[in-house]
Order: sequence, then structure tokens, then C-alpha cells
Amino acid sequence: MTSRGSRLAPLGRVPDNEHMSEQLPEGPREEHPVAFGLVALVGVAVVVGLVLGLVVLAGTQVLGLGGGSDSAASSSERSMYLPAPEKTPAASGPEITLAPEPGSSGKKDGPKSSGKPSKSESPRKQISLSASTTSAAPMEQFNLTGVYPGGEGVILTVQRFQDGSWQAFPATGSVSAETFQIPVQTSQPGANRFRVVDSDSGLESNEIRVTIG
Repeated sequence: MTSRGSRLAPLGRVPDNEHMSEQLPEGPREEHPVAFGLVALVGVAVVVGLVLGLVVLAGTQVLGLGGGSDSAASSSERSMYLPAPEKTPAASGPEITLAPEPGSSGKKDGPKSSGKPSKSESPRKQISLSASTTSAAPMEQFNLTGVYPGGEGVILTVQRFQDGSWQAFPATGSVSAETFQIPVQTSQPGANRFRVVDSDSGLESNEIRVTIG
């Protein structure tokens, strides 16, 4: 019994093995803090890099260093551009001159108007002559008619163009209500040219032609 117990004694040194097994993991546990420190440093570096990148990106956007910001700024400047005001040029054309009031002269220092119409301002008289026919037989009577505005009571004498000049024709008439009618007879064949003349002023009418034959 004693010898068997002495043989099993070395195998019974369990307490020493337990102490060894408890002391073996102490080595790796001491190395874990170093690995954790490295991982922490790497994580901090990554976070700092991201923060710095975001700061740089924000700075470029604020300062307008990017191409998009330049185009946006230039487009905004173009849209907000206002042309400088310019002075309107003065009119170089002729100015409109109003007619002077009645009784006032056109010039300040000139002579005053007498108020009477001058000879050039008075309406021009005109005798309008026509014939009752354009052709007639020899000694057939026809009439020279017409209008003479402003010639009330005036005696009109008839003239015929003959031998290259106007000559008196034996026929006269008076103006009544600004109209007249003078009967005429002739035996001269062919085209006869007639006109009437104011015996007072010498005003002549237009000429007409009557063919005799």
C-alpha cells in the first residue's frame, strides 16, 4: 500500500500543473493592449483624415475654387448686370413752328402787319370757259359759257386766234351770279380757237375749240 502510494505520488502533483496552466495565458494577455493601441491609432488617423477632407471640401465650396462655383458666380453676375444709364441725345431735326396768331407778326422786331391781305395772299381769280358744242355748221349759233368767281358785273369780250395772234371777235357778255353765257356765230371753216377776256383787268380765260364745217 505504501509503495503504491509512493508511485502515485508524482502523478498526484496536480496543484503544480494547475499553477502552470494558469500562468501560461498571462503572456498573450500582456500583448493584447499593444494591438488594441495600434488599432485605436489607425482608427483615429482615419477619422482625422475624413474630418480634414470634409473641411477642405467645405473650404473650396465657400471660397469658390471649384469650376461649378465659377460658372454659377459668372452666371449670377451676368443675370444681375444692369446697363449704365445714358443721356438721351437731343433732337437734331427741325422744330415745329406754329402759325402766328391773327394780328401778330412773325418777327419780334419787324414791322407790324396792317391786317390787310397782300396781293399775293388774295385768292387768284380764274375764268373757266367751255362751249355748248364742239362742232357746228357755218353761221350756226353756239354758246360760250363759263364761271368767273368774284367777277360779278364784269364785261367779257370774245377773242379768236387768227393769223398767229389773238384778235377781237364781235361778241361780248356780262357776268351774273359768277356765271356767263355768250352766243357766237361764225362762217370760218375749220377749227376755231376762242377765249374771253376781262375788259377791266385783262384777265384771260382758257381757250376752247369749235370746228365749223
